[in-house]
Amino acid sequence: MIERKPVYYATAGLLAVIIFASNFLSTDIFQAGYQNFSVWFVLSVFSFACGWLINKTLGYVHGGKVVFAVIVASAFITVLLISFFSEYFGLSDLLVENMILYILRNITLGSIGFFGMAVCEIIQLQKDSEANKNKADEIKKLIANAQHEAHLIIEDARIKADRMLYDTQNTVEDMLERKTQIEIRLKEFISAERELIKKYESEEE
Repeated sequence: MIERKPVYYATAGLLAVIIFASNFLSTDIFQAGYQNFSVWFVLSVFSFACGWLINKTLGYVHGGKVVFAVIVASAFITVLLISFFSEYFGLSDLLVENMILYILRNITLGSIGFFGMAVCEIIQLQKDSEANKNKADEIKKLIANAQHEAHLIIEDARIKADRMLYDTQNTVEDMLERKTQIEIRLKEFISAERELIKKYESEEE
C-alpha cells in the first residue's frame, strides 16, 4: 500500500496552478506564433510530469480522483474568473461558447495529466509483470528441483526397501534351512537313541 504523505498533494496543487495559468494564454495558439505554442507545449509537458508524479506518490486510483477533483475545481474557478473579469480576457459578450472554450482548455491539460498517470501506471505494470514472471520462473525451477529431489529420495528409499526385503528373505531362508538341518539332526539323534535302546534291551535278554 502506498504511503500518502501530505507533501505529495503539492504535485496536485502544482497541476492546478498550471491549469489555472492556461487561462491567461491566447486560444489562437497557431495564429499567435511559435512562442505561444511553445508555452502551451511546456504547460502540457509539466501537466504530464505532474500526472506521472501523482501516480508515483498517490497511486493510480486515489491519484486519479485527486486529478479529477483538480480539473473540476479549476474549471469552476475559471468560470468564476471569466464571469467577474470578462473585460480583462477581452470578452465583450460573455457567451457560453467562450466558457466552454476555457473549460475545454482546462480539461485538456487535466487529461494530459491523466495521460501521464496512465503511462506511468502502464510502465509500472510492465515492470511488475516482468518481476512476477521472473518469480514464477524461479518458483517453477524450485518446484522442478523439489520434484527431482523427491523422485531421488523415493528411488533411494525404494532401493533401500528392496535391499531390506532381499536381506530379510535371505535371513528367513537361512533360518528355515537351519531349522530343517536341526530337525534332520534331531531325527537322526532320536533314531540313534532308539537303536541304542533296542540294542541295550536285546543284550539284557
